[in-house]
Amino acid sequence: MASFSNDKLAGFVDADELRTKFALAMSAMYRAEVPLYGDLINIVRAINEKTLDEDSGSKPKDFSAIRTNSERLTLERHGAIRLGTPYELQTVRRIFGVLGMYPIGYYDLSVAGLPMHATCFRPREVSSLDRNPFRVFTTLLRPELLVSEEARNLSLELLGQREIFTDKLLEMLSTAELQNGRLTEPQAEVFIPEALLTFSWRPVAAATFSQYNVLKAEHPILADVACFQGAHINHLTPRTLDISAAQVAMQTAGMAVKSRIEGPPRRKCPILLRQTSFLALEESVKFRTTDSTGDTTNPLSTDTSLIEASHKARFGEIEERGAAVTIKGRELYDRLLSEGMSRAVGVSPGQLDSIMEERFKEYPDDWTTLRRERLIYCEFQCTEKNAQNIAPEKKGTSLLEQLITDGVVEATPITYEDFLPFSAVGIFQSNLQSRGADGAALVLKQAAPDLKGLEDSIQTKLMDVDEWYGHAQTQSLKAVCAQLELTMEDLT
Repeated sequence: MASFSNDKLAGFVDADELRTKFALAMSAMYRAEVPLYGDLINIVRAINEKTLDEDSGSKPKDFSAIRTNSERLTLERHGAIRLGTPYELQTVRRIFGVLGMYPIGYYDLSVAGLPMHATCFRPREVSSLDRNPFRVFTTLLRPELLVSEEARNLSLELLGQREIFTDKLLEMLSTAELQNGRLTEPQAEVFIPEALLTFSWRPVAAATFSQYNVLKAEHPILADVACFQGAHINHLTPRTLDISAAQVAMQTAGMAVKSRIEGPPRRKCPILLRQTSFLALEESVKFRTTDSTGDTTNPLSTDTSLIEASHKARFGEIEERGAAVTIKGRELYDRLLSEGMSRAVGVSPGQLDSIMEERFKEYPDDWTTLRRERLIYCEFQCTEKNAQNIAPEKKGTSLLEQLITDGVVEATPITYEDFLPFSAVGIFQSNLQSRGADGAALVLKQAAPDLKGLEDSIQTKLMDVDEWYGHAQTQSLKAVCAQLELTMEDLT
């Protein structure tokens, strides 16, 4: 909070405040571009208000142990963009840096036949997440994985020609970096609309119609990455407190909803992330024709020989967030998910959900067991109750557990702030029909994760997801120790 005050006194906009302004502006832009997004927001808001009202009574709700508040829920969004080159990724990193967002986590999408990998830009500080947890799932094309030499060369040619950042935006980024990553209010008023242009929908493509069809035949997502003038936002996702109710509401509203919710099955104690979406929109786009007498690669050419067609990429998505799981918890999750999927070949979506619910009965579903078995990360804080005799009463019980039992310390599961590769892949496949023109899945060369490759492209280290949650938990334990005049050794 001190930095916020100092920034204000110095005339600079606090990064958390600037991120909120940017996220609200992006939401308004996307609502204008994708009208169904407005319907989705209305559905989520109604469900969240109903769930919060029910929670205010005597009956506790499942999510009540998860850090959340109505203000955060109203603001909370995650977006997704697809980038084509290391330069684009580096520049986007600079944009998000001004907004107090940093790359956390590595996601390999090649396991699902998608020639890309990703990271998540989001705030690092818990206090910043509480103020506005805006996140952007950011993928980067991996052209080296494409088997088709024609598709690879054409993608690189198109990406090499386009400029998705305005000169004014680049100027603002340089200014911010000279000011320790900060902007004044007048500078911020220039920065936000210029940055939004990078992520807006452009009605005229950067590729010719024939070039677009070559890449679309190879894979729809390849055409989406390389054929347009910007890195248009693909979806902007609100957070719901009851995704099952939201799924029903979307179906009732006539939206083309996914057949099932991605992620873990429904539980009393939600973990990780559950997502669902409605199918991609068919959007009008103009392409320059291949037989044009003008410059066929420059959409800004004075030649007006254009053909109108459509492109399907953007879709609506909602999410329900649960507790962050530890490495041990994730290993159990992955094993049960894999076993469930192996038993579900050829079954209906409803049957798959039943199989998953049965398989996940092995995963503890109460907060105390989840904490004691170290399957989830928790934030610990002292209550107003005074500790009497600071020593465990039962042999084999840690002092921390005794303090929690006595009501001296409270344990709250830490909200999962990141993404699931399986969920992301499921959304991608359902919305983009992850297949080539002949109906076969896209075959990649040497499909494998490449963390170093993404870090080289972005020119910075990615923070490890588990390291972030472990640090947040440890910091809360240290605060408890300081308040009770204990050491970490005493507590654990």
